[in-house]
Amino acid sequence: MFSGLNRLIKFLLPKRLFYRSLIIVAAPTIILQLIVTVVFFDSIWIKANKGMTRSLVSELKTLTDVYKTNNETQIKFITETYKKNFDYVINVLDEEISLGNFERRYSPMDRSLRRELKSTFGSENYWFNTINYLDVVEVKIRSGDKVLQFFFPKEKIATSSVRLFILWITLPSILLITIAIIFLKNQTKPIVNLSKAAERFGKGEYINEFHASGASEIRKASYEFDRMVKRINRHLNQRSEMLSGISHDLRTPLTRLKLQLAMIKDEKLSKKMSEDIDEMEKMLNDYLQFAKTQSKEDFAKVNLIDLIKGIVKISNSSQIQFEYKDSIFINGRENALKRCFQNILENALTYGEKVKISLKETSNRVAITIEDDGPGIPSEQFKNVFKPFHRLDKSRSMNKKGVGLGLAIVEDIVNSHGGNIQLSKSQLGGLLFKVSLPS
Repeated sequence: MFSGLNRLIKFLLPKRLFYRSLIIVAAPTIILQLIVTVVFFDSIWIKANKGMTRSLVSELKTLTDVYKTNNETQIKFITETYKKNFDYVINVLDEEISLGNFERRYSPMDRSLRRELKSTFGSENYWFNTINYLDVVEVKIRSGDKVLQFFFPKEKIATSSVRLFILWITLPSILLITIAIIFLKNQTKPIVNLSKAAERFGKGEYINEFHASGASEIRKASYEFDRMVKRINRHLNQRSEMLSGISHDLRTPLTRLKLQLAMIKDEKLSKKMSEDIDEMEKMLNDYLQFAKTQSKEDFAKVNLIDLIKGIVKISNSSQIQFEYKDSIFINGRENALKRCFQNILENALTYGEKVKISLKETSNRVAITIEDDGPGIPSEQFKNVFKPFHRLDKSRSMNKKGVGLGLAIVEDIVNSHGGNIQLSKSQLGGLLFKVSLPS
């Protein structure tokens, strides 16, 4: 029971920190104002209204008793006195009292007046109307064979401070909640900026200097985040520089070996050694390419259709089927994305004869699928192919070119853009790459 209630509360509560904080600040204020309003309305306004109504009905009872005496001098004196001092208008009518519906259903004033008149004059000896006139109430009372009509100011049975009280209790609440909203926005803004910076860094964007702001706890978290970003960037730069330096350093002895091979007269031996040196040079190029994926490149708007069309054109293959409709734009690093899809396409062309490329755009994602008709790989090896320097033992490892960094580079680039990559069986019989990127 409690777990279900807890889930319901979590479902109903807003998810953002700003709105949760606003509820924490505003809810007690609103509840307090409601309690004060209810207490005032019940304990003060209704009781005051009841007392005023009872006093008025007592005056009406006095007047009807005077009219029953048939003393014209006394009646005239009382009528003039009430008209002068209490703003009463009293008429004697020969008509009968209408017993139609005259009471407003949800009016405390009407309900209180009805109760007092009924308890004093009986249920069929009175009639009143509080809506025909703006500031005047009309009451008719049967007194013997006469009907007395009374007009008196509405303020005699209705307190004028209700609207003023509601105004004073509402306006300060609105003012306080507005001030709370302004302060809460200023307090939650640094947290929002920190979360956006963390999201950008997770997608591979370079964060220059993150300026801490807000409360001391938020400043401390921002400062530690900035230090963490700098440490990670320093580590990535050191790794890239090390791989790049090793690759460049190894080029010099390879160049010397090539010169020495040119002077060897044994062509058979020279050819075998040249092939080994070419393979080593290809490996060094892969190392350099892997190191370049960590290079700093600014994010920009990239047209995926034009990017892939350029890669297809460079491949110069007539076996590629590219399906696309309109232009699709994403925010990313153009050179890195070009290297990513180029590696996938080269891998597909190496092991297959036919390649199919298709793009599908949803509300917030773009899915790029590249499939071939090659031998494919076992499903248990799907995760291993993205490991650096990993090479399969079966048909797809027969390629002597490369060192096993191509797909590692692909995964690194896709992850740095906040996307993901999946492998599955292709409908063409080979391997299917599905790259999903945020649009």
